[in-house]
Amino acid sequence: MHWRDIVSGRARGFGPFIVRAALHVASFPYRVIVTIRNELYDRGWSKSLKVPVPVISVGNLTVGGTGKTPTVAMLARWFRERDIRVAIVSRGYGAGADGRNDEARELESILGDVPHLQDPDRYAAASIACEELGMQIILLDDGFQHRRLARSLDIVLLDASDPFGYNHLLPRGLLRESLRSLRRADVVMLTRCDLVTAQRLADIRTRVQRIAPNSAWVETEHRPLRLKNAAGEQRLIEWLKDRSCFVFSGIGNSSAFLETVRRSGANIVGSQNFPDHHPYSASDIQRLAETIRSNQQIEAVLCTGKDLAKIDVNSIADRSLWMLEIELVIRMGQAPLEDRLNDIVKMIPKD
Repeated sequence: MHWRDIVSGRARGFGPFIVRAALHVASFPYRVIVTIRNELYDRGWSKSLKVPVPVISVGNLTVGGTGKTPTVAMLARWFRERDIRVAIVSRGYGAGADGRNDEARELESILGDVPHLQDPDRYAAASIACEELGMQIILLDDGFQHRRLARSLDIVLLDASDPFGYNHLLPRGLLRESLRSLRRADVVMLTRCDLVTAQRLADIRTRVQRIAPNSAWVETEHRPLRLKNAAGEQRLIEWLKDRSCFVFSGIGNSSAFLETVRRSGANIVGSQNFPDHHPYSASDIQRLAETIRSNQQIEAVLCTGKDLAKIDVNSIADRSLWMLEIELVIRMGQAPLEDRLNDIVKMIPKD
């Protein structure tokens, strides 16, 4: 039984009830630790360290995928279009032998002129980006809970398909910290808005703005841009229409990715979900190949950019392997977001 089925309440019966009760008890120590840590920073007893250029944090409240990578890519492009030197700094969770993780590899493939520094000490990485690389803006990827590095703008993402982490802190739910922490956000960005109804969007916005009335509100969707393989070859999204595809992914929200593929016109005839940041082994690929080979309907195999960056092959079981490149499209809130980004530009030190 999947953990999400248990914590969401979809799994019914005595067994899941007992597990949820145990997870609820286990969440208390986590709550105490997170609360104390935030209080230390909120009261100024723990100090955030500043670097000489503005820092924009892109983060979230829940574990799992909310769309940080396409958001970081969109922001990096916005600054590069204005000839502003920008670097991405992240912790590098799940980095491989080359020191890079899946997000770094994916971002490098779509942002060739934007340095990406990964280090658990993100203040040290940001300092290097400023002092040695001459960067003018730092994008802090997955930085909302990392309060040691001071930031000029906090952007918090909520996934419209699962915005509040089942209303419980880890491990009982998906929340990394209390919803009250949204008060620290300068911008709340709702992602994957196309996957829910207008009424659901309105309900989410109402709840968020009760908690964080001064935060700018932005609504976005993940729009398929193109298909790309490991060799760099590209295909139009229209190539997927009515084509029988097998889909796999190792991300935080596999169900949302499946729905995006389905809306792209593909006929999904099989799928496999792996845990977030899954390090694909030779045996994983072999099992995928056996599954794909057993279904003669399958014409192509699809995955995310993060998955392809780790696997780095053009085909599995003689079927072409393509990643679905996603772009973030703003549906509402472009003006208030750009107002805040322009305020950040004004903060850049003069050369």
